[in-house]
Amino acid sequence: MKPFQVSDQNAVYFLTLTIEGWVDVFTRKEYKLEIVDSLNFCVERKGLEIYSWCLMSNHLHLLCRSKEAFRLSDTFQDFKKFTAKRILNSLEKESIEPRAKWMLEYFKKRGQSQGRISNYKFWKDGLHAILVESSVFFEQKLHYIHQNPVEAMIVEQEEEYMFSSARDYAGRKGLVRIELY
Repeated sequence: MKPFQVSDQNAVYFLTLTIEGWVDVFTRKEYKLEIVDSLNFCVERKGLEIYSWCLMSNHLHLLCRSKEAFRLSDTFQDFKKFTAKRILNSLEKESIEPRAKWMLEYFKKRGQSQGRISNYKFWKDGLHAILVESSVFFEQKLHYIHQNPVEAMIVEQEEEYMFSSARDYAGRKGLVRIELY
């Protein structure tokens, strides 16, 4: 078993999904909302239970699990494929992103360098999955996830950040349907 892989498809994991080269893709609300919509789709249709999440400019953190009859690895393989296609298509068509040409060239070179990818390499491989084996670890990761935008000095209070479940834990309506811990 390789480290950071999903061994138990229905256990709770702390996941980190990272953009190739840590490129700051999620600086525009349109791209952030693609992630939000896709997470909600996975909750509604793919048996995903999300306990915590936070989308930063170049990565996504989650505490989550898959319900029985669903595989966490498969859900996120589909999620990454779908979101990459949507965002890359937007980059190809839109003129609102001044870095679009640079990003597309970068992702294309990353794909070509891996040989097995003919177009673009958007997400890094894998999920950087860490099995949650205790409530103490769960709470540490919950705090870590919600503090990400505070540590990055995007907001002063974690519940102010729109693209995080910290809002839900503060009694406010969040963008993604979660299960409170």
